[in-house]
Amino acid sequence: MNAALFVAWRSGGPANGRWGPVGRLEHGSSGYRFVYTRGAEFMDGFAPFPGMPHLGAVYESEELFPLFANRLLARSRPEYDAFLSWGDFDRDNPPDPIAVLSVTEGRRATDSLEVFPCPHPDANNRYINKFFLHGMRWMQADAIERIGQLHPQEKLHLKPEPSNAYDSHAMAVFALDANDEVKIGYVPRYLVCDAQNLIDGCGTNSGMLTVERLNPDAPLQQRVLCKLNTCWPDDFRPCSGDEFQPIVGALSAMTA
Repeated sequence: MNAALFVAWRSGGPANGRWGPVGRLEHGSSGYRFVYTRGAEFMDGFAPFPGMPHLGAVYESEELFPLFANRLLARSRPEYDAFLSWGDFDRDNPPDPIAVLSVTEGRRATDSLEVFPCPHPDANNRYINKFFLHGMRWMQADAIERIGQLHPQEKLHLKPEPSNAYDSHAMAVFALDANDEVKIGYVPRYLVCDAQNLIDGCGTNSGMLTVERLNPDAPLQQRVLCKLNTCWPDDFRPCSGDEFQPIVGALSAMTA
């Protein structure tokens, strides 16, 4: 069975840009495979990635493409073991690069690209997805203090934020503080639609989002690992929009 990730790209500036899927990265027994999706044709200003110039081509390689390999921390780095722990991976059994990217999202401060997995129901027909809390650098001092008080398995709450000046589709994350709630961050953009559909389909968001792991020594973008665990509604179809579908071209497979 292939492991797969979608590649999201942001058009526009950091404050008012729009994110959307533009590609799909797979890893199977024969190596890695990358194809562009229809989103690459829809997104204003998108240009093909370096070394992958044709939207209609299939790119294959025995090694992970440099575009994505450069988003992984090298094993030679002194913080590598800590990096695996932050993502809740087993340091004695290093995970597949696709598994690492699915949690870390391959984010870098220097560009407008992220990767994310399309969820599948587990053996119990549940929706389970882990992600790092987003947006903490924009939080107020009381939120940062509350983040420092979080504990594993603590329940968090989701609330749509249509008044958000930068993203009207934003989904905020709240933690209880005495009898009040404190906004501590946001759900990643690529999960917002899923989260809203799951809230609608499962009836409530109470208990569906919890703190999976805290990493006080990690950078902010890897400080709080969350876990979304809820039912899988019968009509729930993630990653089914046209922008997720691969572009089928006449060009044959190309070896990177």
